[in-house]
Amino acid sequence: MYRFLLTPRWWGINVFALLAIPFCVFMGSWQLGRFEARVQDHRTASEQAATYREEAPRPLDELLPVDKRTSGMQTTATGRYGEQLLIPDRELDGRRGYYVLTLLRTGSGKALPVVRGWLPGDADAAKAPAPPAGEVTVTGALQASETPGDNGVSARGGLPSGQTAAISAASLVNIVPHDVYDAWVTLNRGDSGMTAVPAKAPTNTGLDLKAFQNLGYTGEWFVFAGFVVFMWFRLVRREVEAARDAELGLEAEEERVAAV
Repeated sequence: MYRFLLTPRWWGINVFALLAIPFCVFMGSWQLGRFEARVQDHRTASEQAATYREEAPRPLDELLPVDKRTSGMQTTATGRYGEQLLIPDRELDGRRGYYVLTLLRTGSGKALPVVRGWLPGDADAAKAPAPPAGEVTVTGALQASETPGDNGVSARGGLPSGQTAAISAASLVNIVPHDVYDAWVTLNRGDSGMTAVPAKAPTNTGLDLKAFQNLGYTGEWFVFAGFVVFMWFRLVRREVEAARDAELGLEAEEERVAAV
């Protein structure tokens, strides 16, 4: 009764099922592995952040370029504050507000973006405290340049003068007349009564939307594998029922009734 499985048509169906099932299982396992790796990276980054807060700050140039290892490390830099910009639409503790970003002109000739703090409400230059005058030394957590459209960073343009959507050298180089470090620092203590902005986890280490997308894809691939198995058994069952009907002559009888 099951000899139909050896026909050319069923050879194709069988080969497809035999290849599709392990492929789906492999892809599901791979996506699950990526999610587990993100969880481990998130745990490692959290442990590093706690350790970095207890370490003595190191000079900025010793920690560049920023990578997963140096992101979040305590750093220090000396210079004079220059241009000040606002970063709108930034949430902190569930409240909407904006960052106050001031460029610190260092002895190297480059400017270091320094987030001096966060304020609630709409971005308003009149409410943002002016930076301290004269030479200052800042201490805070080193951060990598942001990528617009990633991890909640706005990618919208057309902002008013004195505002920018992302803290990145690529964005700031078009606003300020001097070179900018491909990094930024968030102060450990908010300046002039502002709330300090916590350091972010390095890119691709946090449990963000991408991480949970990997988990969702895991479930989808395993569902696909189950669907292939279900459809194979369903097709086999239909073929067996058709063969039984043919043996009993039911198929010919149905054709005769239909013709009448």
